[in-house]
Amino acid sequence: MAMQASEIERLIREALPDASIEITDLAGDGDHYSATVVSSAFKGKTRVQQHQIVYAALKGQMGGALHALALQTSSPE
Repeated sequence: MAMQASEIERLIREALPDASIEITDLAGDGDHYSATVVSSAFKGKTRVQQHQIVYAALKGQMGGALHALALQTSSPE
């Protein structure tokens, strides 16, 4: 079952309320997305740690309802 971009954004925003989030459906199928997430919560964290924060926010949906997510993360400049 596909996942809507709005649901991905909602889950990320719950975990990272200050985040700037941009989500793009890469294939038009609701299964393959790219997301750019900018949050102060990422400051001082490695890229792997930043991605782990986002994956945790998705509450186990990766690999299930959400097949693929190309992720770009950073802290505000």
